[in-house]
Amino acid sequence: MTEERDDLVVLVDENGEENEFEHLDTIDYNGNEYVVLLPIEQSEEEKDMEEVVILRIDQSADGEDSFVTVEDDEELDAVFEEFKMRMEEEFEFDEE
Repeated sequence: MTEERDDLVVLVDENGEENEFEHLDTIDYNGNEYVVLLPIEQSEEEKDMEEVVILRIDQSADGEDSFVTVEDDEELDAVFEEFKMRMEEEFEFDEE
């Protein structure tokens, strides 16, 4: 029996392939909203968090949400730092 989860996000990549992610957090930062996602294959195979995906949530004129890649490294780093502060109790983060 498959367990239905409400924290799963399915994204379609540029090749039309579906990828499943676990929704870890939604963060408001600098007037924008971001989602932090963990690839499902990674979360099932590895105990430690190796990589998360951070996407900005943009809303279209018709009210539909879409996830947009964050191109600005400083913006990405700032959102990731906020995520780490919020989740320090739940996850271990490697200090580089």
